[in-house]
Amino acid sequence: MSQHSALEREFTMCFTSTPRGARLARRLVSHRLDDWGHPYTTPVNETVTLITAELTANAVRHGHVPGRDFHVQLTLTEDVVRIEVTDTRAEKRPPASPQAATNSLSESGRGLLLVAALADDWGVNPRPAAPGKTVWAELHAQAKGHPLTDRVALEPTDLGLLLTTASLLRDDLESQPEDASRGGRRR
Repeated sequence: MSQHSALEREFTMCFTSTPRGARLARRLVSHRLDDWGHPYTTPVNETVTLITAELTANAVRHGHVPGRDFHVQLTLTEDVVRIEVTDTRAEKRPPASPQAATNSLSESGRGLLLVAALADDWGVNPRPAAPGKTVWAELHAQAKGHPLTDRVALEPTDLGLLLTTASLLRDDLESQPEDASRGGRRR
């Protein structure tokens, strides 16, 4: 627990900058949310787990520095869940507006569109004590109802495209063989 609130809970871990590390981070975030009262099948758990999947996949794909891990911090207050993913690559920052950087024919770049659509707020901060950056997202954790009820819904085709792309990107990262000559790092 931190000094912010007696009701605040915090979970921080370090993961290898590999697709396996990203999968483990996603699973542990889901388990921790379940332990904290947001069961696996609730909208809060499913939404934060999906956001975590996108942010950790980006940390592995775009923020990887050989020999360096990425960090995940999950914070739960009475009404907000915050996920932070920190990597050590400072020069590769996500665009301020993911729509501006995404081409409809591009095979990548839709993960942050999904994060922007699902999160109540998100952003990027420089890592304070070392090179790198922290990409974070917040979701209002309502006691009842779906966390996205007050938003304008995406068109079904847009959401379907985002979810399909996210799934394909994760599958692509998971299916690449390990390269032993690079210390087990998948390319």
